[in-house]
Amino acid sequence: MKPREIIILLLAAAFGAIAIVTWNGEEEAKAQTAKAVAELTKAKEDVAKAEAALNKAAQDLAAAKKAADDAAKAAADALAKAKADAAQTVADLAKAKEDAIKAAVKAAELEKAKAAADARVNELNAELANLRNGSELKEAIAARKKAEADLEAASAALREANAKLAAANARIAELEEENRRLREQPKGTPNASPNYRVL
Repeated sequence: MKPREIIILLLAAAFGAIAIVTWNGEEEAKAQTAKAVAELTKAKEDVAKAEAALNKAAQDLAAAKKAADDAAKAAADALAKAKADAAQTVADLAKAKEDAIKAAVKAAELEKAKAAADARVNELNAELANLRNGSELKEAIAARKKAEADLEAASAALREANAKLAAANARIAELEEENRRLREQPKGTPNASPNYRVL
């Protein structure tokens, strides 16, 4: 019950008691008064209980308001932290994308280097196979023999050329000697050279 309703009831009871006293006898009025006093006492107790309940409700409201304020503050802090975490996540994602692009470029370079290395390994394997079956050695031996034959032929040609050169040098020396003699002979003297022919 509200305090206003309780006060109205008390006033109604008081007026009722007055009316009862007026119409009934003294004994009956005393009984009615005692009853009204009892109802008044009960009404006061109800008012006290209502005030206590009202105070408790006010305290509960204050506690609820404080809890709501705390919850709102905690929610605001959580939201701010979530925003900061989201911003950090976006930055981390951008860095991760950049790292992924760099890693892709590096992987392409490594793949290219691997392909080149594989090609070189294949070349070396082919060379090794040739060395094992001796084909290159055979080719080298044949080339050496051909070079030796060419060298021998060149040496023979050189010896022949040297011989021809020596003969030519000897002939030149003879001709120079003949020429010298011819210059030294007095004019009109018969030429004693066996190679001299009269024109």
